[in-house]
Amino acid sequence: MAQLSDDCFETDGGLISADEALALLATRLATIVGTENVTLHTAVGRILADDIQSDRAVPPHDNSAVDGYAVYFNDLAPDDETTLPVAGRVTAGHPLDGPAPRGSAVRIFTGAPIPAGDNGGPDDHNGGPDTVLMQEDCRIEDRGGQTHVVIPAGISRGANRRDSGEDVAPGQVILRAGQRLRPQDIGLAASIGRAALPVFKKLVVGVLSTGDEVFEPDTDAPAGGIYDANRHALMAALSDLGCDVRDYGIIPDDADRIENTLKTAAADCDAIVSSAGMSVGDEDHLAASVDRLGTLHFWKVAIKPGRPVAFGRIGDTPFIGLPGNPAAMMVTFLRLARPALLRLGGATDVSPRLYQVRAGFTHAKKERRREYVRVGLEVGDDGVLVARKHPRSGAGVLMSMVESEGLVELPEDMTQLTPGTMVSFLPFTEVAR
Repeated sequence: MAQLSDDCFETDGGLISADEALALLATRLATIVGTENVTLHTAVGRILADDIQSDRAVPPHDNSAVDGYAVYFNDLAPDDETTLPVAGRVTAGHPLDGPAPRGSAVRIFTGAPIPAGDNGGPDDHNGGPDTVLMQEDCRIEDRGGQTHVVIPAGISRGANRRDSGEDVAPGQVILRAGQRLRPQDIGLAASIGRAALPVFKKLVVGVLSTGDEVFEPDTDAPAGGIYDANRHALMAALSDLGCDVRDYGIIPDDADRIENTLKTAAADCDAIVSSAGMSVGDEDHLAASVDRLGTLHFWKVAIKPGRPVAFGRIGDTPFIGLPGNPAAMMVTFLRLARPALLRLGGATDVSPRLYQVRAGFTHAKKERRREYVRVGLEVGDDGVLVARKHPRSGAGVLMSMVESEGLVELPEDMTQLTPGTMVSFLPFTEVAR
């Protein structure tokens, strides 16, 4: 298990930019989980631990891309129809018994291996039939009890055949360590005969909430109470990320109970994530507890929403404290916490892709602060996607995250956004499995 460096979250305590925060994460965080082998049907969403190299060709043999007739191109008349006797029949999984005679055609079906040549050589373009005609381009005739195929002129040499190794060559690295496995990756691994894959163990992440005013959704919250939306949203986001989530519940504003819970979580988990309680007020015991148990470095990140983001550690267990306002919590999780957790879990490509769209709204912002604006998309008259700002932009308005399709990222040097400007857009689908 890799260890965090002693100064993994060190800053000078001042306000830093979003890029500085992300760069610090990239250089100071390393994989902290071990590896295991899992079967293909449980591997989707996991992070690959080793490169996967193929020991074989895919497809393993030259084969037909269509249902039709395999022929030697040199047997075809260049400017007229060609009539050839049908000398055999090949289906997928059932090669021709013997070579294909020259001057003949072989009935062949999609995926069936191209027959070897009549010189006994390998089934390459020189040794065997090198061209396949689609059956709908041909017509069949019976001549003296022998089936013949009539082939029109104009076919190209090598048409409708797939070469051995066209998909994967022997020795080719098909999957790279550090990538999250998708369904297509699982299929590719299966195509080279792999039934299991080496992956990093799931990052075990503890989640907790603090506050006397916070209650579970299935209880009767008293006057002044609120339901714990943040913790449940965080657990859902972590599950979607492929983490093993440990729920430590809602801890009252009691320093001893918070400290004991943090000790337990640090011993049992690879990382801890919380929201709210990171201020320096009399009842903000979470920050003080983290500081007593380990090291707490406040990242006053120049972003909106979500300026108060804390990173630290309890022993060797990383701690991430997110803002208490639900929308701010979600934004900072997606842009700061998510990349950090992916990196701890073994991923290499942790940055989501942003796409260019056209702004359909006006927005004023402060200089030297990055802002994330919740937007929906519509197609403009010219076919270009246009971002429309959600009418409610408060950091506590979780409905705005539900009713939006993603975030428009406005850079630090921008102070006034005008309609028609091309902007960077992060779709929520980009940060979901």
